[in-house]
This record gives sequence, structure tokens and C-alpha cells, in this order.
Amino acid sequence: MQEIDKISGLPKDLFDISNITKEQQKIRIDVIKRKFSKIITLVRGVTDEKEIKDLGKEMKQKFACGGTIDGKIIELQGNHKEKVREFLVKKGYKKELIEG
Repeated sequence: MQEIDKISGLPKDLFDISNITKEQQKIRIDVIKRKFSKIITLVRGVTDEKEIKDLGKEMKQKFACGGTIDGKIIELQGNHKEKVREFLVKKGYKKELIEG
């Protein structure tokens, strides 16, 4: 027997709630300069912890750069502002809600 969602009343197999949350998240992309003139791209606003780790890992591989996840912030070495924006749009985030 299929499991029924309490909020929508529909079977859980019919919809994926992760896409709904992606479309409502406001994401901020900043480029800052740290010690010794090192440039870092910061991505803030992704709320799901597992999603943050997956996005960080995939962005580091795709952009061929180093980086880390610090709390709820993805830090990438270098200026990848436009690449990150395009990447997030392809992943299902709304372009209008991505600032920076």
C-alpha cells in the first residue's frame, strides 16, 4: 500500500518535495577577497544540509577548484559567480531568487 502525504493527501510517490523547496529558496552569491589577495566565492541560502554537501562537492568537481562547506555556506576558491548561477539554475533553483 502506498504511503499518503498528510499535507497534500496524495501518494508520496507522485511528487518530489525537494523541487518545491528549491523553487522557493533565496540564494546569495558573493565574491570576497581574503588574506594574501585570495578570492573566494560564497554561496548562502541553501537550507537542506545534505543538499549543501552534494552541491558543494559537485561544484568543486565541475569548476575544478578547491573549497569547503562552513556551516550553511559553500566556499569555493576563485571567482565562480556566473558559473555558480548557471549551475544552480540547471539544478532547479529559480533565477529570480538568486542574488549576487
